[in-house]
Amino acid sequence: MDTAAQLTDTTGSTPSDPRRRRVATAAALASAVEWYDYFVFGIAAALVLGDLYFPAGSSSAGVLAAFATFAVGFLARPVGGVIAGQLGDKRGRKPMLVLALTLMGLATAGIGLLPTYETIGIAAPVLLVLLRIVQGIAVGAQWGGAMLMATEYAPEGKRGLYGSLVQLGVPIGVVTANTVFLVAGTLTGESAFAAWGWRVPFFVGFLVLGLAWYIHTKVEETPEFREAERALAEQEKSETRSPLRTILREHLGTVFLAGGSFAVNTATFYIIITGVLDYATRELDMKRGAVLAVSLGVSLTQLVLIPAAAALSDRIGRLRIYAAGAIGLLVWAVPMFLLIDTASLLWLAVGTFVTSCFLSIMYGPQAALFAELFTAEMRYTGASLGYQIAAVFGGGLAPFMMVLLLEATGTSMAVSGYIIGLAVIALISIRILASRAAKAAAPASSAPAEAQSG
Repeated sequence: MDTAAQLTDTTGSTPSDPRRRRVATAAALASAVEWYDYFVFGIAAALVLGDLYFPAGSSSAGVLAAFATFAVGFLARPVGGVIAGQLGDKRGRKPMLVLALTLMGLATAGIGLLPTYETIGIAAPVLLVLLRIVQGIAVGAQWGGAMLMATEYAPEGKRGLYGSLVQLGVPIGVVTANTVFLVAGTLTGESAFAAWGWRVPFFVGFLVLGLAWYIHTKVEETPEFREAERALAEQEKSETRSPLRTILREHLGTVFLAGGSFAVNTATFYIIITGVLDYATRELDMKRGAVLAVSLGVSLTQLVLIPAAAALSDRIGRLRIYAAGAIGLLVWAVPMFLLIDTASLLWLAVGTFVTSCFLSIMYGPQAALFAELFTAEMRYTGASLGYQIAAVFGGGLAPFMMVLLLEATGTSMAVSGYIIGLAVIALISIRILASRAAKAAAPASSAPAEAQSG
């Protein structure tokens, strides 16, 4: 039973539209702040962290080391998803979301304050890795809580649209992170930016986090949401089964299919916002500010496309929209890099914009799709695990794999091949999920006919 239904049972009335929107807005704000803090690391890894924390060897080796540290955060995300999923399915969504915000704020501010290799030696990269792990745990814990607040509070027939509000946290985070880096670079200049200007975005993230956390806690303190938490707590007290144990024993295949369906999206996303930033500035000799501006503009378009795709999925089905986006990524993988390789800012914008459209088509319905794959008592755990598996094998490795493939082959077509391979896996996973959904719906649709024949 979802949260809205619980409220109907316990209070006699469904939550009002303004209160639904307030909860969804709080979830979206929490998501945006969390992703902002997460993305500033990726941008910094592409621009400065290699030289400051991994100075030995070539510039390529430094970037690889920085991107490896970037990937470590993704490896930690399933840990956050499992811990928060277990507690979130037993204790409610709010406590886990507040904990995730706190962890992210502390880790991000810590990175901004962290001395470099030149100052404290080997302790600098070690501490950087540890703080990145905390960021990964935090974002792994955050997504499930924010997503379920929005989707479980959604009106009938609008779960996709409400879930997309949380998904908007990603482009909002990217836009904000790119904007702050652009401003910091413009105001400080090259040498000052490398010395201290890159730290500013990490401090801004902490301040925005405090504001979003305040709004989040104030918005949630409504009688309806409190009643939902109490109902959930009472329900879970009578249950002794572990949500994680149930997922691992009975639904592990669904978790892997969910992850396989989404890995191409998260990999391609991190390729265009971090991998391409490094590639365009270091290999194609394009201006950092111009490339960041393109990334910012492309992310702005997702603010429109993601909810549009989600709303359409409410009408014609999640998997149809989802599959269309995966097919688009498969077909566009080669043209995208052919355009980027021209080293023209215009063609870079065109290539990444079209890619962003296909990413948005997948990303819009994804929250509702993952929520609907699992029942309420195991939804936080199952949806979080599926999402974070995709993040590890897609997003976390993507920038690292991009640099590695470029160094090994000397051609960006190797990166296109990587995207195509993940797109094929996605389409196979989507096909199996669709087949399972059809089989699950078959008994219900045939029940009336069976009853009549009896």
